[in-house]
Amino acid sequence: MSRLRVESFTISLDGFGAGPDQDIDNPLGVGGTALHGWALATRTFQKHLFGNDGGGTGIDDDFAARGFRNIGAWILGRNMFGPVRGPWPDESWRGWWGENPVYHVPVFVLTHHARAPLVMEGGTTFHFVTEGIAAALAQAREAADGKDVSWLWDVDFEQLRGRHVVCSGPRAYDLAVRLEYGEVDHEVVTDLGGALAVLRGELDRAMVPKEVVRDDSFRIVGLKTIN
Repeated sequence: MSRLRVESFTISLDGFGAGPDQDIDNPLGVGGTALHGWALATRTFQKHLFGNDGGGTGIDDDFAARGFRNIGAWILGRNMFGPVRGPWPDESWRGWWGENPVYHVPVFVLTHHARAPLVMEGGTTFHFVTEGIAAALAQAREAADGKDVSWLWDVDFEQLRGRHVVCSGPRAYDLAVRLEYGEVDHEVVTDLGGALAVLRGELDRAMVPKEVVRDDSFRIVGLKTIN
């Protein structure tokens, strides 16, 4: 049976998996490369990302290698594909990795802006999914053909079961796919004012996590108990 897996990912003690201010010179955000330095130095990452021989072995490499085993499809947020924001100005951006990306299987990119599939060398095809999280999961599982689907996240969202979560911000759908997998009732309202209007004062508590202060990446706007 195909599983949805989280592997070979790092978070800081205060809960961040990337740095702020992502741009063309900082694919992982400012300071993000240092956070993942353990993985970048391994033999697995040197081979898959850079095509180099050598690199570290041992327990770090064991963990890094697990992230590529039996993976039949990947799901990415749009920032994992590139730094372009808003509607695609053209199709010149083809990902962070050159013409032969590290995945070598179908990749499903969550976005609000449609784009034709992008066929790369080595078996990678980027599919741009605008229909939402459930569609991305269904498409990835079908493409994986019995193998596992890889997704990156870092928080146990199952603890929010029994609450209704309203997600907002540029990475609202990135958060929502985690909630979908965690079987947490939720909805996405990308406009913050609209999200607050949905809640209509029925909050158990309002939350603006540190992610908003750092990079405005996503917000859990509010929670309310499901009766």
